Amino acid sequence: MKIINAKLLKPYVGKTALVRIDLNIDASTDEGLFRLQSVLPTLSLLIKNNIRVVILSHKGRPTKVEKKLSLKPFTEIFEDALGVGVEFVSSLDFDVITKKLETSDAQVILLENMRFLKGEEENDEALAKQLASLGQLFINDAFAVCHRANASVVLLPKLLPSFAGLCLAKEIKNLTLKKKPAHPFILIVGGAKVSDKLPIVQKFEKYISTVLLGGAAANTVLASEGIPMGKSLYEKDAVSVVKKYTFSSIIETPVDVAEEKGRILDIGPKTSKLYSALIKEGGTIVWSGPMGLFEKKGFEKGTKLVWKAIVEKAIHDPSAKIIIGGGETIASLALLPKPMRLLPENVFLSTGGGAMLEFLSGKKLPGIEALK
Repeated sequence: MKIINAKLLKPYVGKTALVRIDLNIDASTDEGLFRLQSVLPTLSLLIKNNIRVVILSHKGRPTKVEKKLSLKPFTEIFEDALGVGVEFVSSLDFDVITKKLETSDAQVILLENMRFLKGEEENDEALAKQLASLGQLFINDAFAVCHRANASVVLLPKLLPSFAGLCLAKEIKNLTLKKKPAHPFILIVGGAKVSDKLPIVQKFEKYISTVLLGGAAANTVLASEGIPMGKSLYEKDAVSVVKKYTFSSIIETPVDVAEEKGRILDIGPKTSKLYSALIKEGGTIVWSGPMGLFEKKGFEKGTKLVWKAIVEKAIHDPSAKIIIGGGETIASLALLPKPMRLLPENVFLSTGGGAMLEFLSGKKLPGIEALK
């Protein structure tokens, strides 16, 4: 796999690069800003080397064209961030798109949401060929979608000279674990769904010392143990599936919870203290998913205390490897006072959630394999 640099880009000066990035974000949030900033080095390098950029991305899971999921609002954002002209093309007609590329003098062209196009999620070869006709090279800088077999992610690299972007290369470097990661290996899993995370956990079970559960993910496991959930959010359809996993001995579930009107909305103070103590002992720590409904006042304490424990661990033990990913998890960093948000160098924030866990488990991601 080749990673873009000035030397490799020399043959493409004056050409057009198709760049797949991840704009499935709310640009007004800290998490959205983090993801936007992560792709700017790649875009800036291309512009500096006089290579025109055509941005390919998606937002949401549309079944039809939806105005609220248009990428148009990112036009001004990229103009301000990159300091060059950016033109948005709203049309999904490739004849119109091609004509715009021929007539526009903008250095950057932003295409409409890829998922508005029939064939993107179906990994359609015909669509990939149409996209490939728009440029002379392809760059993938969208780690968060590398586990998706989408046309703009896995087929385009087969049709054009292809490279990994700087953000994608950084992800691969930081998420590649040693054959024997430092122990104890602590995996923290929160958020809504556990059914899609446990199979991944099982794949790197050999590394893990302890799994700390929070959020609705914990609720589903507790329900599988026969504990009534009342009105709490959990995956009812996954309860029977969860029972089949054999690594329950390494799973820590909340010993107390914070509730409101019969709904579990956060881990409790005893659990926070327990989890913080285990984090303090960790050699490798991976976190995906908040501990509760942190957006609701009074139920942010569990997530905030986990963040605090991780930052303190990172400061006092520079040898610890700490990886944190997932949109909501990154967004919850805002719970900390501003000085604590300046994370130590041994804490890596991944732009991926599901992709991060799948990569760490050793699974080959289609989007990365396609670049090899």
